[in-house]
Amino acid sequence: MLVHDIIQKGDKDQIAFLEKTPITYGQAEDAVAKYRDFFYQQGIRSGENVGLFSKNSVDFIYCYLAITSLGAVIVPLNFQLVPREVAYVIYNANIKKLITMTTLDLDTELATYDYPEKIIQLLIPEISKAINNLNIPPAPVPQSIHEDEICTIIYTSGTTGQPKGAMLTHKNLVSNAQAFSQVFTYQPSDRILCVLPMYHCFAWTAAVLTPLLNGCSIAVLENFLIRDTISMIRDNALTIIFGIPNMFRLFSQWATKDDFSHVRLYVSGGSSLPQEISEQFTKKFDKQIAEGYGLSEASPIVSLNPIDNIKFCSIGKPLPGIKVKISSEENEDEDLPPGEIGELLVNGPNVMKGYYKLPADSAKALQKGWLHTGDLAYMDQDGYLFIVDRLKDMIIINGENIYPREIEELLYAYPTISEVAVIGVHNKLHGTAVHAYIVPKEESIIDKKLLKAYLQGKLAPFKIPKEFIIVDSLPKNTTGKILKTVLRQQYETRINK
Repeated sequence: MLVHDIIQKGDKDQIAFLEKTPITYGQAEDAVAKYRDFFYQQGIRSGENVGLFSKNSVDFIYCYLAITSLGAVIVPLNFQLVPREVAYVIYNANIKKLITMTTLDLDTELATYDYPEKIIQLLIPEISKAINNLNIPPAPVPQSIHEDEICTIIYTSGTTGQPKGAMLTHKNLVSNAQAFSQVFTYQPSDRILCVLPMYHCFAWTAAVLTPLLNGCSIAVLENFLIRDTISMIRDNALTIIFGIPNMFRLFSQWATKDDFSHVRLYVSGGSSLPQEISEQFTKKFDKQIAEGYGLSEASPIVSLNPIDNIKFCSIGKPLPGIKVKISSEENEDEDLPPGEIGELLVNGPNVMKGYYKLPADSAKALQKGWLHTGDLAYMDQDGYLFIVDRLKDMIIINGENIYPREIEELLYAYPTISEVAVIGVHNKLHGTAVHAYIVPKEESIIDKKLLKAYLQGKLAPFKIPKEFIIVDSLPKNTTGKILKTVLRQQYETRINK
């Protein structure tokens, strides 16, 4: 099965999208076909990389499925990115056409990369009008698309400080939705919340593809606002909720048991679910949250807690068809016994094909058929997985990956900064916060407000450090490497005094 075929799985008269005017599967299938015809008329062809920059909407889904049905590759972009960050993805993925809600001013930023292509921006509001008012001829059926062909490129933070494009095939995404469906029994009567951003692999697979595969109804919210989300859940009698830890923390504060009276399943992903949040939620709503684990390179879901036997602080067991092992640093072929900590490796039909235009990084991540996640974990006697720490310095906030190197490079460019180290620290509100430790140049004074303003035009808001800590020096080892572990320990010691 191909990704765009999933829209055909529901009964044509069944409601696919719980909009103000409900949309049936038959109507949705017709809409995808119209979008497909329009995009073909605009010159989009098989193998072309097409950008998609938009908040959540049913049109996002139509565009995604229509593009892939042409054999083209969809590149969803985080709508929180600033033009500098968007320009890099366009340059790296060689995008010539960008689907967006509003026109983006990218010329200046693209010029810094000497990008020769003229970007054609296709505006979703104008597309919607065109497909209803214009007589667009049907697009020819493309030559057979194979399930092992690239369907999408998901950009995720990389070791160089610039995002890396994880290439996912049709088989990667479809197999992950099928495996997820085997863990829970979905019914066409289920009504699923999709408020997590669709550009993110977790939302796309769990809250869009899997429900469509099972003929369910989806309630799409543009973004997460606590009161609107609770109203959506209550007024539409939703039955399955996908969220990140901070959402469940807010639900415990703002929602009532009656608001969620129809919900039968809660699933948390994106980042580790603190036990405190999980226990508070369970105490109030008499239902446990099933925590899972995944990464973009695995389409993304690797493991999930069995709903009838959830363990706090565990990321559960591997999905059907997915193999995992805990590998020692000394011998990656060694499968460590229960209780011993090592790197979590993943093997299965959901594992990416590689990183776009990065053969060395691909070879490092994919070794002997196993995806190296970069996460330290252990498995207990019952086969449940527990994440311990991260081999990489990546910071995750509300499901968003932040790589410190990108922030550090911008800070190093600031005229009064000598040295800098960016780390993630524990934060009661968000679970994790970004802190920047800064050594000023000699006889220089750093104005923190000006420094923050400097970053605001260059970074998405969630990447900007919450705190700038001015220090005389940074801890280093004998070779001069900055010891971020020491900084984290110093922070924990300070807040625990």
